Amino acid sequence: MSAAAEQRTKSTAREYYEALLIAIIFVNFARIFVFQAFKIPSGSMEDNLKIGDHIIVNKFIYGPPGLLGGLAPMRDVARGDIIVFRYPENPGIDYVKRVVALPGETISIKDKKVSINGTELNEPYVLWADESIYPPSEFLPEPQRSRDQLAPTTIPAGRYFVMGDNRDHSSDSRYWGTVPRPLIKGRAFMVYWSFDSAPAPPGSSVRDRIRELGTVAIHFFTRTRWSRTFFIVDSKYHYTPGVSSYGNE
Repeated sequence: MSAAAEQRTKSTAREYYEALLIAIIFVNFARIFVFQAFKIPSGSMEDNLKIGDHIIVNKFIYGPPGLLGGLAPMRDVARGDIIVFRYPENPGIDYVKRVVALPGETISIKDKKVSINGTELNEPYVLWADESIYPPSEFLPEPQRSRDQLAPTTIPAGRYFVMGDNRDHSSDSRYWGTVPRPLIKGRAFMVYWSFDSAPAPPGSSVRDRIRELGTVAIHFFTRTRWSRTFFIVDSKYHYTPGVSSYGNE
């Protein structure tokens, strides 16, 4: 091979390398600051999000995390937003819930009904799977003690009270407290694929993940919920600027 041909080969290889490097940087930038994929592992957000939904999380809507957070946020976290966040008691696990109360507000729950600053919240998205109501009693064990009743509680600055739409089957702020703002990753945006099977939970073994992939490969066409493809999360109830989501305002 001549020196000129060798130089052209090296130049072409370098161009491919640079293009690949730029693509990797772009993808990682988008994953960190703009969008993230997330799988719904439980039924706590039914009937809005189903087990096996694979969603895209809009991470840019509240502004990028860290030192860049105040540069260009589209808007702040709002009541009614379905957010993905790091679980406060184990930040290595991501949770998805709905924001119910904002910093500085006082929330109370009486017989399953949520009130904000003394005004009952209008929650058309809520699913109650159990018609029974547990009375207020400190002698009841959890989760019965906190499920249906909550004394007036003021949300601290920089924190958010979140709850699952499937109220009788959700581990949320009623049991483990509020979510600090830095733990919020973004807002659930769109279902890009929905598969009628529970995904392997975080920390699963390699064998469990291989089994999950095998199930998908075998049942991809029969278990895919095609009607949920590109479904906009909470499209019926999500935040609307200028419209209050509680009371008669």
